[in-house]
Amino acid sequence: MTVVNIIVSRHSAFYSPLISTITGGFLAEEGLEPHYEAARPGRSSWQALLDGSADVAQIAVSASWGPLERGETHDLMHFAQINARDGFFIVARKPDPGFTWQKLGGHEVLVDHFGQPLAMFKYAVHHMDVAYDRLHAVDAGEPDEMEAAFRGGRGDYIHLQGPAAQQLEADGAGHVVASVGEAIGPVAFSSLTASRRWLETLTAKAFMRAYRKARRYVNETPAAEIAGAEAKFFPGIDRGVLARTIETYQKLGCWAPEAEIAEPAYETALDVFLHAGLISERHPYDAVVMPPPRDI
Repeated sequence: MTVVNIIVSRHSAFYSPLISTITGGFLAEEGLEPHYEAARPGRSSWQALLDGSADVAQIAVSASWGPLERGETHDLMHFAQINARDGFFIVARKPDPGFTWQKLGGHEVLVDHFGQPLAMFKYAVHHMDVAYDRLHAVDAGEPDEMEAAFRGGRGDYIHLQGPAAQQLEADGAGHVVASVGEAIGPVAFSSLTASRRWLETLTAKAFMRAYRKARRYVNETPAAEIAGAEAKFFPGIDRGVLARTIETYQKLGCWAPEAEIAEPAYETALDVFLHAGLISERHPYDAVVMPPPRDI
């Protein structure tokens, strides 16, 4: 078996197309033995790719724009999409079937302040005709710290990925009232990234065969079955909650069957980051994205 080192910027059911390459047995079928880990302080996914300790990473096309803005050069390229929509939710303290984004105005919202989630949240608020400065956006730390703060009574709303949002709902501690992905629509949210050198290898081609199978699997397989296979990756999450989360992402269209990163979705991501003031220009698609490796 050939080892393939995989690192993710965050660990979530949102990234099931990648997780399922492992839990669905698709990497093993290609003779690949995965080593999966999440980034940690002092060792980001980007850094792990640069120093060669990781072969492939879950990052986002936006991760390339900062280095481009600084004039840096590297050979890291985004070669396949993971999610074609944002995977965050707005959770309220009480059920609100009539929720509108305007209701966030004047309320305390625990917002994920990590670069891309915050930029996407700001864009969604703008897209839904709400002025961001009308709400009281709070930085309560990392997602687990945010969740603990909300469970402890802080905030009227919280901005979380699944399955944390769905677990709050299952525990009666909150109620999902909106989807950021639904508000924004198709966007290049997260992607698979690797060095050009690695993408030329036979291992990369085998990985891509497995990944294409996994994308079909997460679209065609009942959510409960996927959740059962992934359960060991989410020991603190109720199996039913995990299944509901996966089903929600399936219905949102986060995991479009095609693996290629669509240029219109890339352009929308540029819109998001320009709106947030995080980039100064529209960086070319070809400077950041390349086609997935293929067998010749």
